[in-house]
Amino acid sequence: MKIQIDPHTLERAKERGTNGKEIIKVIEEGFVSQTKYGRLAKVKVFPYKRIRNGKF
Repeated sequence: MKIQIDPHTLERAKERGTNGKEIIKVIEEGFVSQTKYGRLAKVKVFPYKRIRNGKF
Protein backbone atom coordinates (compact mmCIF):
# COMPACT_ATOMS: atom_id res chain seq x y z
CA MET A 1 0.00 0.00 0.00
CA LYS A 2 1.34 3.43 -0.95
CA ILE A 3 1.05 6.01 1.81
CA GLN A 4 0.41 9.59 0.72
CA ILE A 5 0.85 12.44 3.18
CA ASP A 6 -0.89 15.75 2.60
CA PRO A 7 1.49 18.77 2.35
CA HIS A 8 -0.40 20.48 5.19
CA THR A 9 0.22 17.44 7.39
CA LEU A 10 3.95 17.59 6.64
CA GLU A 11 3.97 21.30 7.47
CA ARG A 12 2.31 20.66 10.84
CA ALA A 13 4.61 17.69 11.50
CA LYS A 14 7.65 19.93 11.05
CA GLU A 15 6.20 22.41 13.59
CA ARG A 16 5.88 19.49 16.02
CA GLY A 17 9.45 18.25 15.52
CA THR A 18 8.83 15.26 13.24
CA ASN A 19 8.80 14.45 9.52
CA GLY A 20 7.20 12.29 6.84
CA LYS A 21 9.51 9.32 7.44
CA GLU A 22 8.45 9.10 11.07
CA ILE A 23 4.77 9.43 10.15
CA ILE A 24 5.11 6.48 7.77
CA LYS A 25 6.93 4.42 10.45
CA VAL A 26 4.07 5.06 12.87
CA ILE A 27 1.50 3.94 10.31
CA GLU A 28 3.47 0.80 9.45
CA GLU A 29 4.91 -0.17 12.86
CA GLY A 30 2.87 1.62 15.53
CA PHE A 31 0.40 -0.08 17.82
CA VAL A 32 -3.32 0.68 17.79
CA SER A 33 -4.70 2.85 20.57
CA GLN A 34 -8.33 3.80 21.14
CA THR A 35 -9.11 7.50 21.44
CA LYS A 36 -12.21 9.56 22.21
CA TYR A 37 -15.49 8.83 20.49
CA GLY A 38 -14.46 5.26 19.60
CA ARG A 39 -11.81 6.33 17.09
CA LEU A 40 -8.53 4.49 16.64
CA ALA A 41 -5.01 5.91 16.41
CA LYS A 42 -1.54 4.53 15.80
CA VAL A 43 1.14 5.18 18.43
CA LYS A 44 4.93 4.83 18.38
CA VAL A 45 7.46 6.50 20.69
CA PHE A 46 10.69 7.80 19.16
CA PRO A 47 13.75 8.86 21.18
CA TYR A 48 14.23 12.60 20.65
CA LYS A 49 17.17 13.65 22.87
CA ARG A 50 17.12 17.28 21.67
CA ILE A 51 15.80 20.63 22.83
CA ARG A 52 12.32 21.49 21.51
CA ASN A 53 10.35 24.57 22.59
CA GLY A 54 12.93 25.25 25.29
CA LYS A 55 12.67 21.78 26.87
CA PHE A 56 14.95 18.75 26.60
